Amino acid sequence: MIPAMTTLEKAEAAERALSEELDRVVVKSVIYTSGERDPRVPVPRPPDQGKRYMMGHDPRLARMPDRPTLFDFFKYRFAPANHLMQSARLALKNGAGEKVVMACLVHDIAIAGFIRGDHGYWGAQLVEPYVDEEVSWAIRYHQALRFFADEAVGYHYPEMYVKLFGADYQPDEYIQRDYRYAREHTWYMTSRLICINDLYAFDPTVQVRLEEFTDIVGRNFKQPKEGLGFDASPSAHMWRTIMWPTKYL
Repeated sequence: MIPAMTTLEKAEAAERALSEELDRVVVKSVIYTSGERDPRVPVPRPPDQGKRYMMGHDPRLARMPDRPTLFDFFKYRFAPANHLMQSARLALKNGAGEKVVMACLVHDIAIAGFIRGDHGYWGAQLVEPYVDEEVSWAIRYHQALRFFADEAVGYHYPEMYVKLFGADYQPDEYIQRDYRYAREHTWYMTSRLICINDLYAFDPTVQVRLEEFTDIVGRNFKQPKEGLGFDASPSAHMWRTIMWPTKYL
């Protein structure tokens, strides 16, 4: 008897089938495979079979405009991004200022399009050249603040974290260090308001339109005329990586 394929095997088989339909060889990044395999062991290069390696747009993904905007990334790389938009709408409903609403709208874009681990720090770097310093600071330190309750302002430790990580989970020392630093900072409440308006149990029945935030983004996000990824900012390469995640070099 032939054993049934596992979910992982099915996913890998589907991915192989997609790759075989392309006229370029697609290679996963080391970040993607580390953990699935020992990073100390050399990765065998997949056979090219006469094909060239992917060095641009992956046809399995929606093509980005020549001068992509933040909204383009939401539509083509972060979608559906309902969690982010729900958080931003909740902040707006709760009377938060535009900086907080802007921060809520982009606080998890690293998870949506780049990497999950330390996403607050990555997300802050992504938007730092384009937003007020207070906004990027708040995004960076929500990474630490979300693990610590502040009952005085109505923020409780998320029950979801107990379920996901266990009741005995203790944040890493660098997270505790950054929490202590942020707790005494003048922008503490800006970052804490991201946590307060975050949604730790996402509601699939609530739909939010990105266009609800057109004016706020227009006033609080400095869209480069060259397009995100092409303006030579310190984070332009990160936007390009999201745009072309399978680019070989």
